[in-house]
Amino acid sequence: MDYDPLDEKKAIDDTRAGVKGLVDAGIVEIPRIFIRPPDELAEELNMCKSTLQVPVVDLSGIEVQERHKKIVDEIREASEKWGLFQLINHGVPSIVLEGMVNGTRKFHEQDVEVKKEYYSCDPRTRRVRYESNLHLYQTKGKTANWKDTLYISGLVSGHIEPEEIPPVCRKTFLEYINHVVKLGDILLGLLSEALGIKPDHLKATECAKGQALVCHYYPACPQPELTLGTAKHTDPAFLTILLQDQSGGLQVMRNNQWADVEPIEHGLVVNIGDLLQILSNDKFVSAIHRVVAKKVGPRISVACFFSGGSTPPKMFGPIKELISEENRPLYREFLVADYVTKFFSKPLDKTGLDLFRL
Repeated sequence: MDYDPLDEKKAIDDTRAGVKGLVDAGIVEIPRIFIRPPDELAEELNMCKSTLQVPVVDLSGIEVQERHKKIVDEIREASEKWGLFQLINHGVPSIVLEGMVNGTRKFHEQDVEVKKEYYSCDPRTRRVRYESNLHLYQTKGKTANWKDTLYISGLVSGHIEPEEIPPVCRKTFLEYINHVVKLGDILLGLLSEALGIKPDHLKATECAKGQALVCHYYPACPQPELTLGTAKHTDPAFLTILLQDQSGGLQVMRNNQWADVEPIEHGLVVNIGDLLQILSNDKFVSAIHRVVAKKVGPRISVACFFSGGSTPPKMFGPIKELISEENRPLYREFLVADYVTKFFSKPLDKTGLDLFRL
């Protein structure tokens, strides 16, 4: 009865050593703040695991007309049914991908005294910040996630200087960002075609603006069956490009079952976010996904979110070309900043789409 999760959150925050600090201290039982509610754990035991294979899209030969058409068809089907697909032969060099994973590891595994100068729970004051994912303030008392994260936002707005990125990973991060932004443009072109609109439509609508890089570190967990690395959620973005190492743990919801997104060496994961589901008027689906905790670790992953321009403010809504008498708009128009604010004011596992549905 005397347990207050905010006290436990503060105790972990005050160390500035994150979840990794708990593991380094040799804990054998995870703090209560990370333990999922009994009803959630019971529901987990009764859920069947999906045996379906996540779609894989091969971008090789994209400049050949017939091959290009096949790629667009594959992306359309994956975006309509899964909201997520894996991408191979995407053009980002393997040395850049490996450098990004290693750079993330180096940041999280450096001395706490060096790392903690970036520690902050306030995204409004720090564009480059590191924190433990103890989202109790945002998610109204829900369970904390078993991971630490380095956030780098403001990549396109011009407000971020290379010197703001931690020295231990600066060079590799800048190289990766350069490649992944170009890939984002290519994907938005293919997704536009998959919607049956002009190839430059989504980019012209500024969906490619406002990227943020989110670099996760999931330490080994002594009681993985009691917690999650990341709780189930959809992304408050147009598009997410995810780099994951070979550890596994990412899962996507399909037909009310969890399907493993098995790592493909040098592959990337692409998932549709809430904002693109709205623009497509529900033609594409925003992927419900999560990360399970594991006894072995660490697992490294890096998500690049394409969240659209927010300065100057711009209204988004269902694409006019997709609207007709038979296909009425399902959502009202919104500002990205409003969507994100409302997204983080609700429990993470509750969809934000309903807040804007007509």
